[in-house]
Amino acid sequence: MLESVLVANRGEIALRVIRACQELGVRAIAVFSDADRSAPHVLAADEAYRLGPAPASESYLRVDRILELARRSGAEAIHPGYGFLSERASFAEAVEAAGFVFVGPRSETIAAMGDKTEARRRMQEAGVPVVPGTVEPLVSGTDAVRIAEELGFPVVLKAAAGGGGKGMRVVRGKDEVERAFDAAAREASQAFGDGAIYVEKFLATPRHVEIQLLGDAAGQVVHLGERECSIQRRHQKLIEEAPSPAVDGELREAMGEAAVRAAEAVGYRGAGTVEFLLAGREFFFLEMNTRIQVEHPVTELVTGIDLVKWQIRIAGGERLDFGQADVTLRGHAIECRVTSEDPAHGFLPATGRVRSLLLPSGPGVRWDGGISTGVEIGLHYDPLLGKLIVHAEDRAGAVATMRRALRELRIEGVETCLPFHRRAMDDPDFQAGRFSIQFLEQRPDLLEGRLSSNARLAAALAAALLEHKRRDGFHPRTATGFREGSSLTAWQRSGWPWSNGG
Repeated sequence: MLESVLVANRGEIALRVIRACQELGVRAIAVFSDADRSAPHVLAADEAYRLGPAPASESYLRVDRILELARRSGAEAIHPGYGFLSERASFAEAVEAAGFVFVGPRSETIAAMGDKTEARRRMQEAGVPVVPGTVEPLVSGTDAVRIAEELGFPVVLKAAAGGGGKGMRVVRGKDEVERAFDAAAREASQAFGDGAIYVEKFLATPRHVEIQLLGDAAGQVVHLGERECSIQRRHQKLIEEAPSPAVDGELREAMGEAAVRAAEAVGYRGAGTVEFLLAGREFFFLEMNTRIQVEHPVTELVTGIDLVKWQIRIAGGERLDFGQADVTLRGHAIECRVTSEDPAHGFLPATGRVRSLLLPSGPGVRWDGGISTGVEIGLHYDPLLGKLIVHAEDRAGAVATMRRALRELRIEGVETCLPFHRRAMDDPDFQAGRFSIQFLEQRPDLLEGRLSSNARLAAALAAALLEHKRRDGFHPRTATGFREGSSLTAWQRSGWPWSNGG
């Protein structure tokens, strides 16, 4: 077992890892930016070290400083959490080269799966179904036009080095291709430092279903069932659940076996996720996330397996003490991501100080949060405040429990997306499991609620401005994964919110 772990992250995931370390008897070491000096993860850790001086938005990206603090603190290992440096092969390589244990897959595995075209090539070789498209980056917009015509419209242009919807464009006709290619390449270059683009056939209304994996250093890989992640806005997940209402035992076995083949093809170690697009009973490889996922708690609740503890145990050299036959799914779990975004203004981010925080409780309710009363919510980081997760005997019970928990959850002082989640839980189509990744595009009423005409106009103008900027290759806060937009009221309070890093 490892003796000490430095957590190179912040917010709820840092607190989650720190708690797992402490329950395992491992010394937990936090790092923090000046903006996070009194954050919950700092107060919970056994030790904490300041990352500054640096702009808050850049602090957690300073590899040299993180390694320096790891040496100073006597850390044995470094856990990257998710976001920030977690899927950068260069960071894992630097950690390994400095003599620390990287809590995650090997750097070469991250590199292989981080390059989307290389990942597609490897998956094809491993017999994992992939969406028809290219396995090499495109050289120019002219090449994109030729490939798109061969595949047939619509197609989607994607960044080879990224994810999360950045560097992605759906193209429905020949006259759109070259402009979309140029914009996607610029955005990908700004977001990931790599403007390489590939093209694949666009599937109109699939589901987004992913398989959770654990692999140890001895080569054993098991899957822990699927998660349904189709409720998304602009390719950002909002609600996740396990198991998927669209997956039965036979399909789960087929998808799980394909995910295990994918992991074995790259010698995967640690916790990872293979994401698929599911169309009917056909599924296609989308990408592999070589880290812990934001939505990992729903898998923990239906399997009883602590994924973060197993990350740490595997990094310390332990082998999995269970096999595929030992994994069973019990009940149903749902997670709602709670963010500082305002549904009344097109999900534009909001700022403020948390004046009051009232958390739900009772049977089947879990809160993984990174905030506390008095914390200032700014524009430095991703707007995720916490995750509300529930578990019940079946999906209907989980929806009912989530509805109750959402009524109990109160966050005052900053606008949040809670009104959207309450509407979603009340929606008959969601309750029946009738949705795809296009669900929220088809149901803007769930995102916006009943807006006044002025609010609708403000949201439409803000969305149009952001889309114009996006098409020109602009993406706010790409270095930290900050999502698009801010509420008009936040702009009025703080000025243009990305002036320091857009």
